[in-house]
Amino acid sequence: MSEIVTAIGLVFVIEGLIYALMPGGMKQMMAMMRDLPEESLRNTGMVAVAIGVAVVWIARNLLAGT
Repeated sequence: MSEIVTAIGLVFVIEGLIYALMPGGMKQMMAMMRDLPEESLRNTGMVAVAIGVAVVWIARNLLAGT
């Protein structure tokens, strides 16, 4: 359970850093996202999920022994 809370905390840290370091860029990206079709956003989200699962799997299975 503590790993889940840690992961959620890291998401907030990364998200906060992006907003703190480049607020103008985030506004621009959000404006661009508003104009994208929902299917493109959905596909991008699914790719991000797949990459996240792969990274976690690699960290748990391949890097755990090092």
